[in-house]
Amino acid sequence: MAILVIADHDNANLNNATHKTVSAAAKMGGDIDILVAGENTGDVAAAAAKIAGVRNVLHADGASLGKQLAEAMQALIVPLASGYDALLAPATTSGKNYLPRVAAALDVMQVSEIIAVESADTFVRPIYAGNALQTVKSTDAIKVITVRPTAFDAAAEGGNAPIKAIDAPAGPFKASFVSEELTQSDRPELTAAKIVISGGRGMGSGENFSMLESIADKLGAAVGASRAAVDAGFVPNDYQVGQTGKVVAPELYIAVGISGAIQHLAGMKDSKVIVAINKDEDAPIFQVADYGLVMDLFKALPELDAAL
Repeated sequence: MAILVIADHDNANLNNATHKTVSAAAKMGGDIDILVAGENTGDVAAAAAKIAGVRNVLHADGASLGKQLAEAMQALIVPLASGYDALLAPATTSGKNYLPRVAAALDVMQVSEIIAVESADTFVRPIYAGNALQTVKSTDAIKVITVRPTAFDAAAEGGNAPIKAIDAPAGPFKASFVSEELTQSDRPELTAAKIVISGGRGMGSGENFSMLESIADKLGAAVGASRAAVDAGFVPNDYQVGQTGKVVAPELYIAVGISGAIQHLAGMKDSKVIVAINKDEDAPIFQVADYGLVMDLFKALPELDAAL
């Protein structure tokens, strides 16, 4: 069996989600190749070659792949697919963008956001906002799969795979990259942080999130929010944790003033340790919390900050 893992990166650094996708591929068995597609990605390809268990790194470098737009990625991946039994990509923004297009071009059913591998053709994925787990057996000749990175451990380093250059698609394509506005922060990226502290509607206002930020700075944590807090305009959309936001699984998740709606739980319930602070002792968040503090957050947070 041969498996192609499509690397997730920013053209300069390899995303750790790639290591976790390699772990998922290893559970399927067989030979694993990594495809690094981008622009000026020599360092990324070198990093991918160091992942243990990788047979080859395919390196496609060109301006058309600079932003991994779906059309260009389809043009690159589909011709390669005939040499593989499975195509895997992390369920990141990029992977969710191009892989469904690849699956459609191959006329196969994508298996999305798997959290476990039972065999080479059988996988487990969450459905109904994570309230149920579905076991899926794929009979397609080529399996097209997105992997939820938070569900797998990262593959080890220590490999020394050869890097093989392949041609980037020339285009032109109908879609083109125009611009992007990225949020700059000195704190860890939300989905990669080992500690996350999130606020909900109970925070009352955006100004009050400064209490969370002070604690986050002391803990080296990322700051998140529930959809209710984002919809209320307290914080930007990129803070959102949940079914329609980001899925996180840090070592420690602190939920402050969050009731625990099912959509939010879907984005954080796989965290190793969950701490909830809420004055409502009947809040659903306490059903998944390892530690619960029934207390007014405006009293609890200053005390926690002072203690830290």
